[in-house]
Amino acid sequence: MQVHEYFKTPIWVDYKPEFLKSANKASNKYINESRKREKEYIKKYGDFGRSYHSTPLTLDNNFLDLRNYIGQKSWEFLDWQGFDMSLYQTFFSEMWVQEFSKKGGGHHSAHVHWNQHVSGFYFLKCSDKTSYPIFHEPRAGARATKLQTKPGETIYHGTELVHYKCKPGTLILFPGYLEHEFVVDHGKEPFRFIHTNIQAIPKGMAKDV
Repeated sequence: MQVHEYFKTPIWVDYKPEFLKSANKASNKYINESRKREKEYIKKYGDFGRSYHSTPLTLDNNFLDLRNYIGQKSWEFLDWQGFDMSLYQTFFSEMWVQEFSKKGGGHHSAHVHWNQHVSGFYFLKCSDKTSYPIFHEPRAGARATKLQTKPGETIYHGTELVHYKCKPGTLILFPGYLEHEFVVDHGKEPFRFIHTNIQAIPKGMAKDV
């Protein structure tokens, strides 16, 4: 039988450790500020289960090189999928850094980011003892009719969930429609990453954005 594969969901993974030192250094003040904002909550309820989010990083030029690289690769990601990128201009709609609680319990339940075309993670602090991302089968029809897959760790066409164990410097880009989550972190080692979202808009609309 001939095999024809359509409607695939691509995920790009890259390793770019050259951005680690500067991005971690620039991120420190944002994580510290986030902890200060949560000071009263932490004092009352403790640190367990928290996820500390920065304010937007898109205008901070300390992240300029990383931002330019992610922006270029995101454009290439869309172009590689066959979209006519001569008609569109891409821009960062969101970019922030977050760090999970030192006491453990940090996580994110499954979600997507509304009206985004490329989402991404750049991992600053992580290990085989920290949280990691899980991606979900994006096709509603496939999920509704899913059968039990064969036992073992093999990833099949029918696999419903896939995960990545990353190391600092790992960059992951994926379609904005792809549902994702982060498993519960046990607080054994630091877990910090930058999350980005990119939109593509028609070039005629760019001046109005």
